[in-house]
Amino acid sequence: MIRAKIAVFHGPGARFEIVDKVVNSCVGEGECLVEIALATVCGSDLHTVEGRRREPIPAVLGHEGVGRVIAVGRGREAALVGRRVTWTLADSCGRCRACRDWALPQKCENLFKYGHAPLDSGSGLNGAYATHVLLRSGTTVIPLPDSVTDAMAAPANCALATMVAATEPLAPGGETAVIQGAGLLGLFGCALLREKGWRRVVVVDTNVDRLGLVPAFGGEPARDSAGDHVSAGSVDAVIEVCGHAPVVAEGMALLRPGGRYQLVGLVHPDSRLELTGEMIIRKCLTIQGTHNYAPAHLAAAVEFLGNRGHKLPWDRLVSPPLPLEALHDAMDLARSGRWPRVAIRPAVA
Repeated sequence: MIRAKIAVFHGPGARFEIVDKVVNSCVGEGECLVEIALATVCGSDLHTVEGRRREPIPAVLGHEGVGRVIAVGRGREAALVGRRVTWTLADSCGRCRACRDWALPQKCENLFKYGHAPLDSGSGLNGAYATHVLLRSGTTVIPLPDSVTDAMAAPANCALATMVAATEPLAPGGETAVIQGAGLLGLFGCALLREKGWRRVVVVDTNVDRLGLVPAFGGEPARDSAGDHVSAGSVDAVIEVCGHAPVVAEGMALLRPGGRYQLVGLVHPDSRLELTGEMIIRKCLTIQGTHNYAPAHLAAAVEFLGNRGHKLPWDRLVSPPLPLEALHDAMDLARSGRWPRVAIRPAVA
């Protein structure tokens, strides 16, 4: 038996409750018990805490994490024990049409998402704000190379893997792209496109501090609008990652005929778009949404970190870790916007 700690979320306005939990180390078929080394606060977690996103309660939040495997069930590779790993944020069945026929396991009919499940679902070790997480049989587990630090790996299974999925349809060697939003998604998108050989990536934000990180990711910072950097009708691709619907009008105007618009951040109810079918048809545009990712995207994200991650300024991206008991303070720090990601290092007894 193993003693674990979990931070239980009881709803907006309530403080996290740190609860001791006894865990059976004899895990079930296909499962994987992981001791969490580091977790990071995603924007969706902050939205849940602030009541802007509804999740079942009580729950253990958190889905960005890295840890070490301490036990595996039958059907899992025994060599994983002792390995440092990250994992897909969703568990998929592998049998439904989304999994089998549409190559969209992230839209599985039986989807389970870590950090978004009620406490009474399964073991209760369902989120990254805990000392341990029990990964289910349909979760892909990716071992990490030694060159990938915990701070690099923790956001990989959400922000980086999502941007791998969002940039995948964009052909290598493009001319000009615009990314709307300089948060972690935007910064990762910039680095990925530059890695794919795109000549220019302009990153737009209203936050001057965020824009200060853009050159380190190979991009050109643009305050408020990309209009001073690129002309209307000249951009090959626009990626929206800011979650602010009014930016779509500018993005549509920037795109050249045959351009692509990738929507990533507008995953909330307040996202009605002011556009016409004529705007899309006359320019022969392609508009695509990206929500989460498939396991192959996480594998590609880890490969990217192994090859190029050491060139990125992680000391400016991820905060020094706070203990699990200070999770409420971590949310306040995330809310301040001082760091693209705030880190939690659970105290293991």
